[in-house]
Amino acid sequence: MNVLDHKCPNCTAVLKYNPHGSNFKCEYCRSEFTIDEIKNYEEKHNKVIEDVEEYIDVDTYICNNCGAEIIVDANTSATSCIYCKNTAILKNKFQGNFKPKYLIPFKTTKEDAITAFKKIGKGKIFMPKEFSNKNNINEMSGIYIPFWLYDYGASGEIKADCKRITSWTRGNYRYTKTDTYLATRAGEMNLSNVPVDGSKRFPNDIMNSIEPFEYNDLKDFNYAYLSGFLSEKYDVTKEEAEEDAIKRSKNSFIESLQKDIIGYNTVVKVGDDITLTNIDSKYVLLPVWMLNIKYKEKIYTFAMNGQTGKLVGDIPIDKKKAVIFGILIFIGLFILISLLFMVRK
Repeated sequence: MNVLDHKCPNCTAVLKYNPHGSNFKCEYCRSEFTIDEIKNYEEKHNKVIEDVEEYIDVDTYICNNCGAEIIVDANTSATSCIYCKNTAILKNKFQGNFKPKYLIPFKTTKEDAITAFKKIGKGKIFMPKEFSNKNNINEMSGIYIPFWLYDYGASGEIKADCKRITSWTRGNYRYTKTDTYLATRAGEMNLSNVPVDGSKRFPNDIMNSIEPFEYNDLKDFNYAYLSGFLSEKYDVTKEEAEEDAIKRSKNSFIESLQKDIIGYNTVVKVGDDITLTNIDSKYVLLPVWMLNIKYKEKIYTFAMNGQTGKLVGDIPIDKKKAVIFGILIFIGLFILISLLFMVRK
């Protein structure tokens, strides 16, 4: 089995990535190291982690409930499925093509994610108790989500029906004039790092909601960054994902051209002729804090961008609490009105 862990040069304990310090910290001797310091130490002591181009051994399990395939670090022996909450014991090891080119390391901690989650529930008196349960909240998991990033060169033009409306008053009458124009805009544009989710199980609407990621933080992939986090390999191929990438790129280019049409009251695109040229594509891992809470047989998903801290997710209303609250308000008002009536009488 290939080694996935980096050991502390001082005490040999397993190092874990520290998002706040953007370095690696030993939980036993409290030593801290940069990725370059670890590489230099391992090269000097002939302890370089084997670089496998096609296959590496990792721990994995297939959830019996929902079929999700989750990759975890070698020290994990029991866990729960982050998608459906089903408990699983790790039994098998497998070989798979898990070699991203880059990743964005976590910049936020589990404590940061829990604090952000608690803030969205603050003051919501009808929040179900499941969403304030410490055991549920502590299941917040840091997971690297597989993504494909595409670079395109875009060129072409758009046509739009535009209207310019002017109004004036003369005597007792109000006049309105509408002039109609056909506007054309053409140009070229380079689009970099257009993201497409590489996992079928992670909801695309949630992933889109926690964007954007700051891709200037992309680092060369190193197994050390996975320490302390979960990771999933892609199940959407580069070719399958490109359809969405083309749509996003085309829409972004059209929006850019359309913004250049100014001075009109309304602008409605009526046609376009866009050409996209694929310049590059790469497989990367992006950091996400994820929490699933089950309430009345439904899973509510909360996700936080592990780099920027942007959190998305909705907390439902406990209808029973709302009804009880309404009854108490009614009783309170009834008593108050009765007392006022008695005083007046």
